[in-house]
Amino acid sequence: MKPKTIFIGILISAVCSALSLHAQPAFEGPPPSREVLQSADQRNAAYAARINEVLDWRIGLAKPETLDMATIAMLLVRNQDIELCNQRVIEMMKEPGTGPFWMFPSTIVAFAGRDKLSPEAQASIRNAWRTERQLRGDTENHWVMYHTSMYLMSELYPNEPAVTWSDGKSSEENLAETRGWLIDWMNLTTTIGQGEYDPTHYIGEYAIPMAMLATWAKDPEMKQRGHIMLDWIFAELANQTLEGVLRGPNSRTDDTSVTERWNSLASFFSWILFGNTPPTAGYGGWGNYFAVLAPNYQVPEVIYRIATDRQQDIYQHDHARTRRIWRYSDEHMPPIYKTQYLRHDYAVGSHQGRLSDPIQGHVWDVTWREDDPRGKFPTMFSVHAYSSGKALQMFFATYPEPMPKGIYREGKPSYDAPDKVVGTSPYEKVFQDHDTVVALYDIPAGTRFEQVNGFFSKDLKHVTEDKSGWIFAQGGNAYLAYRSLTPYHWEPHLNYRQIPSDAGYAFERDDTGSKILVSNSLKNGTIVQAASADEFADFAAFQVAIKALPLKFKLEPLPTVSMTTLRGKEITFTYGEAPVVDGVAVDYSKWKLFEGTHLNAELGSRKLTITHGRLQRVLDFNTLTIADTVTPGK
Repeated sequence: MKPKTIFIGILISAVCSALSLHAQPAFEGPPPSREVLQSADQRNAAYAARINEVLDWRIGLAKPETLDMATIAMLLVRNQDIELCNQRVIEMMKEPGTGPFWMFPSTIVAFAGRDKLSPEAQASIRNAWRTERQLRGDTENHWVMYHTSMYLMSELYPNEPAVTWSDGKSSEENLAETRGWLIDWMNLTTTIGQGEYDPTHYIGEYAIPMAMLATWAKDPEMKQRGHIMLDWIFAELANQTLEGVLRGPNSRTDDTSVTERWNSLASFFSWILFGNTPPTAGYGGWGNYFAVLAPNYQVPEVIYRIATDRQQDIYQHDHARTRRIWRYSDEHMPPIYKTQYLRHDYAVGSHQGRLSDPIQGHVWDVTWREDDPRGKFPTMFSVHAYSSGKALQMFFATYPEPMPKGIYREGKPSYDAPDKVVGTSPYEKVFQDHDTVVALYDIPAGTRFEQVNGFFSKDLKHVTEDKSGWIFAQGGNAYLAYRSLTPYHWEPHLNYRQIPSDAGYAFERDDTGSKILVSNSLKNGTIVQAASADEFADFAAFQVAIKALPLKFKLEPLPTVSMTTLRGKEITFTYGEAPVVDGVAVDYSKWKLFEGTHLNAELGSRKLTITHGRLQRVLDFNTLTIADTVTPGK
């Protein structure tokens, strides 16, 4: 019997018991066991049960008059209430939506129902694609969803003339255009890196389209490309999560998940794939669509073990790219150089600091492990509170007049706020060596805003402002030392809560109990050093060790830090110059696409090697192959 057939059998049997086993949804129940499941049968059965939990929960909420596309797709794959699905599809297609977030759900329904929906219901979907002009959107995830949906619908309805499609192109023209774009995007991602790298929420907007390709593409090449991209995306997720929780740096995040690190769609994917963290409320929303497709994908053991079976520290240097720049720059997609260091108790991540995504980028943080991360703010970082209409015009091909105030009405409320804790700045430069981070700032006078904000979580313990200038604290089982190079004061951390409004997004602000360290010096800097509590006799011993580290800094003419880290590295970092470690300057031009403990790939190679212990999987877009090997044991 083939492995896929075995898995489908497990899935069918799990259907019968999922409802009784998961009467309480996992996002409301106790945190999951973090036991590493050793056998494939155990992993497959647990995965199938999680998939069916999502389907049972969503179908259980369904009401005929409010049946949405996610629930319709679930009912179709379960072969339930088909006549109700017919009626609801026909009704919904009378007023179809536009853009990627309508396109991919309607495509999923079209394929899930192609041999189950009535001819009238199928015709209503097809007619909506003829009459409603579909907008492509303006970001990388929009384009992936748009082109995947258009590709699959053109395969589903081949050889049809241009008048039957809203974009005025024939099925064959749409196939050629969308196939070409998707291949170009895959080539770009696998040679110089993704633009929307490590997003806290937008991982779903990549994983779902790739699962759609892997499940339904007729062209075996495109089906294989979808499968390989899923492995690629999930290998990065596994490698950059701490007990299932994604940390920084992030190309895109938001005001909530930048501090409450667990509270993002990425945690749903960790839960459904690896089972090592609770899912977010409602299974992340978009996660419901992935659950429809999930039975057609099995996470490889090597990726599962990277996420769950941490036998050593992970140290990783990776290459990505910024969001596309449209104006005021000679560079189209400048490089992003990421550093990741993950240990059992905490993780540290960063990139070199620059404008990457002006609104939602997150440059660096230290995040510590929590047994149950829900409601916790287990992170520490600093950020320049930068706001600029010109910077927005660089990255968005839209009218400049509404920016930046219009960003608030689009659901990004903090962009033009001085106490913001999310966003990137051209005046922030960062260097990380293992668990030491130095962030330097040189802010021109007149910049909006002239301050650096440091985030101090409500969950920190033993916060101590030492006369040496260091601030000491404990988060979970991690000891943390924070040093502001200039004077500071404290302000409350106020998060944003959306409220009903007839005029787009509107928000109120709530005190989270966390604090913001605010420093208003134009030439500025932050140093953070992390360590595990079990490395020291006690918290006092950690403080003594930090204060004993050689440290010199100056602010003029440029902020500069010279120090010895807890790991014995001598580092010198000057704003705008190459960092120096043990006398050798860091040469970012030599960084590979991936280089580290588990993921390795040459820049430009289109080939990723994934390893854990004796397991190895090679993803090769040059040959469109996946190769698994096991190193012989001693």
